[in-house]
Amino acid sequence: HVADFQLSIASVIEDCSGDCLAQDLHLQAQQLAEKLKCDSVVSAISAGPGTVNFTINRELLAKTVLQQVWKDGSEYGVKSELFSTVPRQKAVIEFSSPNIAKKFHIGHLRSTIVGNFIANLKVALGHEVVRINYLGDWGMQFGLLGVGFQSFGNKEKLKSSPLQHLFEVYVQINKAAEDENTKKLAKDFFRKLEEHDEQALSIWKQFRDLSIEEYIRIYKRLGVHFDEYSGESFYQEKAQEVLKMLEDKGLLQKTIKGTGIVDLSEKKDLSTVSTVMRSDGTSLYITRQFLIISFRDLAAAIDRMNKHSWDTMIYVTDKSQSNHFQHLFQILKLMGYDWAERCQHVSFGLVQGMKTRRGEVIFLEDVLNEVCSRMLQNMASTKTTKEIQDPVETAEKVGLAALIIQDFRGLLSSDYQFSWDRALQSRGDTGVFLQYTHARLHSLEQMHGNAELTDVNVACLQEPGAISVLQHLLRYDEVLYRSSQDLQPKHIVSYLLTLGHLAAVAHKTLPVKGSAPDVAQARLCLFHAARSVLANGMKLLGITPVTQM
Repeated sequence: HVADFQLSIASVIEDCSGDCLAQDLHLQAQQLAEKLKCDSVVSAISAGPGTVNFTINRELLAKTVLQQVWKDGSEYGVKSELFSTVPRQKAVIEFSSPNIAKKFHIGHLRSTIVGNFIANLKVALGHEVVRINYLGDWGMQFGLLGVGFQSFGNKEKLKSSPLQHLFEVYVQINKAAEDENTKKLAKDFFRKLEEHDEQALSIWKQFRDLSIEEYIRIYKRLGVHFDEYSGESFYQEKAQEVLKMLEDKGLLQKTIKGTGIVDLSEKKDLSTVSTVMRSDGTSLYITRQFLIISFRDLAAAIDRMNKHSWDTMIYVTDKSQSNHFQHLFQILKLMGYDWAERCQHVSFGLVQGMKTRRGEVIFLEDVLNEVCSRMLQNMASTKTTKEIQDPVETAEKVGLAALIIQDFRGLLSSDYQFSWDRALQSRGDTGVFLQYTHARLHSLEQMHGNAELTDVNVACLQEPGAISVLQHLLRYDEVLYRSSQDLQPKHIVSYLLTLGHLAAVAHKTLPVKGSAPDVAQARLCLFHAARSVLANGMKLLGITPVTQM
């Protein structure tokens, strides 16, 4: 059998600095194993290659794990002593952050689900979290939109589908923007916005408000919410204050061309500089791809500290923006803000090849609709699909699980090739498999009545299939701890996939139906525990477990 705990001899020997011989270690392991005695907790001790292996009393293992899962419920794993020394903190997380009237591309989708996972995990671990969506809601594009709306806009369409309509207007006016006159009108409109012209502002506000309403509705389908819809527009005035602070501290230098730069090099020889201001003096409209830090981003960071006094602030964006954030944090530190060290950029790789049947992804809603329709088709073609009460909602939840698991299986920083077929497979390591396993375990409980833990005879759970599930359940807190340390969801994903496979094997080999009452009861308890932990883990990842499919 497989031991429950393993001690590596090399880790406890004083003078073992990598040059210990394997046979020496093996000998020492054997000597140590012989000296140790079993007791009521440890039922067997044996030596392996350089390790001492401990097996826990099987009945105690079953009893302890089942009781713990039962007692802690949705907090199982989180209450572990691993977290007892971790201080409760306040975290601000900025994620999703699309640009109004522009494409909601796959990078925004990735930022949305990754940010949501980090927020869920922190909340589960007892931290206070503020979820911020920092919208691209300012800049020259609104000059163009304002002018474009006068020519191509439609108030009804704006109300019924603002994101799509503003995007269409933006595409049309961009075609016309080759024309000098249009350019001038757009500049004028944006200048009016900057000067707080009431009419221009009310048009802009309508674009913004209606877009946010629609975003909220779509995020809800994803199971995502925000505490704050912030945006670049909030930091117009504050950006000027930052400019003044940089000047006062002597950090802002002018180049010959007149652009404003901040010297970030060690030796102050301008080998690393960050451009912060255009030569005509305007605060750069931030394009994060270049090493251009707008005063707005600096102002936003400072403002959030004043407003929320957070312990940690996390920005979730793709890795092409890494330099941008390194510079942002460095400039904040030069300005005397030591809390810049507690800012963190969680970056992720690029996803290639995500297309819908209509072509390239332009709106988040396209992705959700595609997931739903493909999943419905798959469900319709399988014979086992019973009459589900709400097939569309179920298809959406299962499809989202598929997207999230495909996205979270590897390191966040790695790029991957997206494939609908692979994501939506019902067998193997997919979100569909997890949902299917959860639904099966749920219907098992429905069929045989709920398990009662009080009178479980744990002596009935001694088969290898049952022990494997129990051992795995015991490890859940370690996995949560790893993910809490490096903010990578893959630890939880691989844990859940293994749990799903172990539970599937146990489900085949340990029938509830037709077993003696105490055996049936014990197995029901085991399956209940597996389903409970499966559901907890899925919810952390941002997946809503389904109960039938």
